[in-house]
Amino acid sequence: MTKETKDNIAVVSAVGMLCFGVTLTAIGFALDPTGEIHDSVLWVLGQSLIYAGGIFGIAYYTKGQVAKQMGELEDRIRRNKRESDEQQEKEA
Repeated sequence: MTKETKDNIAVVSAVGMLCFGVTLTAIGFALDPTGEIHDSVLWVLGQSLIYAGGIFGIAYYTKGQVAKQMGELEDRIRRNKRESDEQQEKEA
């Protein structure tokens, strides 16, 4: 399984969980007693929000951190190469 497939599965599951939580809350609000939501429905909504937030937060945070670290590493490699080339020119 590729990383892209894993990311897609994670995003689809997070969106599905959000839809499930919101739908369950709307149904709980419409059923008797009308306008009152049971604590268990709110608990499920909270869990779905935590799950989706965890998926989106972790995925995007790690992508950003990896990109940042790779950029810094590439800059360091370029600097070292440039300094090495300048040093070789001075010696020649």
